[in-house]
Amino acid sequence: MGKGIAIFVYGIVVLFLGVLRGDAVSVVQLVDRKVKAGEEFEVVVTVRKGDLESFARYEVDLPRGLTAVRGASANSAYSFDGQRVRFVWLRLPGEEKVEVRYAVRVDERMMGRFKLGGSFDYISSNSRQRAEVNVETITVEPSPQVSPSKRLDIEEYQRSVPAQRPLDMRELSVRCIRETPRILAPGPDRVVRLLVNRGEVESFAKIEERVPSGYGVESMEKRGAQFSFERGVVSFMWSQLPPDKSFVVSYRLVPNDGQEHGVPKIEGSFSFILDGVTRVIAVSERDAQMENMSVKELEQLVSSTPLRVPSGAVQRGEAVRGGTLVAEGAGVGGEEIPVRYAPIVAEKRRGGARPVSMDAYLLAPEEGVYYRVQLAAGHRPIDIERYFRKRSLRADVRTERHEGWYKYSVGSFREYKEARDYRTQVWSTTPIRDAFVAAYNNGRRITVQEALMITSQKWYK
Repeated sequence: MGKGIAIFVYGIVVLFLGVLRGDAVSVVQLVDRKVKAGEEFEVVVTVRKGDLESFARYEVDLPRGLTAVRGASANSAYSFDGQRVRFVWLRLPGEEKVEVRYAVRVDERMMGRFKLGGSFDYISSNSRQRAEVNVETITVEPSPQVSPSKRLDIEEYQRSVPAQRPLDMRELSVRCIRETPRILAPGPDRVVRLLVNRGEVESFAKIEERVPSGYGVESMEKRGAQFSFERGVVSFMWSQLPPDKSFVVSYRLVPNDGQEHGVPKIEGSFSFILDGVTRVIAVSERDAQMENMSVKELEQLVSSTPLRVPSGAVQRGEAVRGGTLVAEGAGVGGEEIPVRYAPIVAEKRRGGARPVSMDAYLLAPEEGVYYRVQLAAGHRPIDIERYFRKRSLRADVRTERHEGWYKYSVGSFREYKEARDYRTQVWSTTPIRDAFVAAYNNGRRITVQEALMITSQKWYK
């Protein structure tokens, strides 16, 4: 009753101001100014639209830590995806007033304040119009069930890298299944077939398989993928997956000595982008003859194959050879150019001074795809400021531990070209001649080639 009176009074005020401004539509939201972590709260939005009956949409972006759990409004389609609450009307109801309701659950770890707004888009006189809702500042009271050490300020939480959204792996339909490699008559070559069931995945995806030493590889069926075989790793990479929900790719294993050695042991992974986050699953091997299976039989094969999470993805991109770090950038056509990189030799410190703590220089993860310029790498920590100052580089150098190395890099570039330009600047203004561009996705290192495909950016030499 109290909320209804408040909406009515507030609505009258906003509508009156809207009339003075000449607005055709007014939008008012009512929500409690204080909510509790771990509980739900309701938002009520009233749209006064007059005789408008066009297509319309109401949207609001929720801060991370909040989840819309349900919503309703007459004649609308409700959805919640990517932290965005959306109500869509193909045609607005005939009534002069439309009410939108949705419920939001607060993560039990949250505390602090956040702002909640929204917008109503509609068509009037054949042009798109927008009415903004009143923005409310809401306080989240901490849950007594959560210890103070585990509570998170909701404003600071927005600036941290989101964790990979938990998926119910039993329900996730994405699969990659390898048929047990079979002899190609008259032998000794074998064919390796891989069935991909892509589920909701549409864009960037990649299969990587590490084959035993002593084999060469030839592509057979690629289904639009970019195929490569380097340092024992077979790769199929797509910027856009085939439209079929399930499809098969294949390659030929050719023994270098021309002899049959039995069924080879192959380890593989299938990585893909879902909800803007890179996911990785293991390739499962089944003793099935995919070439002779019907569509229904392939579907049964997928449904009967449990999803496996790999203990470690097939590694490419960086390796240690003979005490030298071999780092890779990206080359023409997506080919990777190995850059030989000499490791740092830790300098002796005078007077037995204690080593500088690396904690203040640790590289923090960032959200999305970005690029940095790697300057150096070594097995032991160094005095970062002193080391790079002697090399005429005055920049915010950060370090990360990766595959047993301390790697030192600088910058945060959303465009590859910006990182490339800075790398060139380092080459020309410092004695550091082996700097190269490194790519990241939500704090995890990926190849530059993957980053360019994910972001649809162009490679520059």
